Amino acid sequence: MKCPRCGQDDDKVVDSRASVEGTVIRRRRECLACSLRFTTYERVEESPLRVVKKNGNRVAFDRSRILAGMMRACEKLPVPQTAVEEAAARVEAHCQAEFDREVPSSVIGAEVMEELRALHHVAYVRFASVYREFKDVQQFMHELQGMLEGQGLLDGSGERAPLAARVAELGPTDGPPGGPADGPADGTVKQAGGFERRRAGEERP
Repeated sequence: MKCPRCGQDDDKVVDSRASVEGTVIRRRRECLACSLRFTTYERVEESPLRVVKKNGNRVAFDRSRILAGMMRACEKLPVPQTAVEEAAARVEAHCQAEFDREVPSSVIGAEVMEELRALHHVAYVRFASVYREFKDVQQFMHELQGMLEGQGLLDGSGERAPLAARVAELGPTDGPPGGPADGPADGTVKQAGGFERRRAGEERP
């Protein structure tokens, strides 16, 4: 494997680890020329999978886009990069297992949301706020309340529990987090994120 730093192809494998499903092997390699350690992934070659977008267009399945979106959703959160990479690999494996040729983008988005829900509740809401294309603040708050109740961050009466202050970590978003969902371009998600900050007294309407 060619070293990304010096370009030499003389290296050794220092660690190998299989994913939970056994579909991907992660290898840590060390270049014998410059001692750089880097990671490679080994997976079974499948027939090309295409993604059917909401407008009917078809594009090649791109795992790197899924990973980039999940990384952005987890930005500045205590989530290890390896955990995000493994989650993206699971999304890819599920799509390859369930669909032979084409997979709807909605399926990919739902898979990503479930993986992010397990990783961190803030990452989940960040992605969901774009993926679900909320039309107004009420829709955003309804989704947020359901998530917080599931995490035990709201009491039975719907009042905010102390830990709900962590929602302030969300902040406004700039658009789709690089993932497969086709986010809105009218700024509605920005308004939803900004609403949380304004309620905390950090911004004026």
